[in-house]
Amino acid sequence: MREFTYLRAASLADLPASATIIAGGTNLLDLMKHEVMAPDALVDITRLDLNRVESEDDGLRIGALVRNSDLAAHPVIRRDYPVLSRALLAGASGQLRNMATTGGNLMQRTRCPYFYDRRMACNKRDPGAGCAAIGGVTRNHAILGASDHCIATYPGDMAVALRALDAVVNIDGPAPRQVPLADFHLLPDDTPEIETVLRPGEIITGVTLPAPVGGQHRYRKVRDRASYAFALVSVAAVVGMEDGRISQAALAFGGVAAKPWRDPEVEAVLAGQEPSDALFAEAAEILLRPAKAWGENQFKIPLLRRSLIATLRDATGMEAKP
Repeated sequence: MREFTYLRAASLADLPASATIIAGGTNLLDLMKHEVMAPDALVDITRLDLNRVESEDDGLRIGALVRNSDLAAHPVIRRDYPVLSRALLAGASGQLRNMATTGGNLMQRTRCPYFYDRRMACNKRDPGAGCAAIGGVTRNHAILGASDHCIATYPGDMAVALRALDAVVNIDGPAPRQVPLADFHLLPDDTPEIETVLRPGEIITGVTLPAPVGGQHRYRKVRDRASYAFALVSVAAVVGMEDGRISQAALAFGGVAAKPWRDPEVEAVLAGQEPSDALFAEAAEILLRPAKAWGENQFKIPLLRRSLIATLRDATGMEAKP
């Protein structure tokens, strides 16, 4: 790890545009140890008043410094947005959840081993260098939204649930703005080094959730071991039922793309229909229509199909039927 200057900010006005921000540091410190990131200065923002969960209109505002463990245990989250609580509890370990923050979680970077290994070519770390993952070990890599420049995945769980909940990211800076989470993370295309829409001098101050919609909330995470492992695939689902039919479905997917993935066409084919294995298989085919495997991660395609169908069977009550 290289030398750096450490500062503490007392207010948003204290944040210099060029400094790297640190809160929990659960991802940043790893990157600094590997010298994937080597900032000259770190600005600690943990003293800022951004650690509250507050009602806002009919929804909820979550401060950027709210710890993952606190958010997962918050009574309003558990009651009205349980898919978020479940996703948070599925992530990392208890020790990391006690440190990790809402804003930092959204900003975490890929866990692609080629990104972390400075001896390997990586367009995300060194634009124009190439992508050593293509043709390499690809078991954990993307099957949706990838490009010939990068096939890395976004590793988080929290953002997958937030995507299903239609969350909005609150951003402070020269021109404060709100960005739907759907637009916050970027697909690699030919600029994989640009991972989010944050501009120089901007900072995440919180996340806003709309009014709760009820229904059945599910978070299914398939991983190599029961804890402290990133998703091979994950499914966040909020499904409403009326008179035996699906009134609405919000579905987001993790472990399969450079951002939490959501396909409106999948949700549209479910709306107004009676649950059935044939319907769920049709939804899975639509979801996987643009999928592309890169060698070893071919198994993710049938795994995502089975995970979606199993989640929908559970959320619609089909699993309980004889």
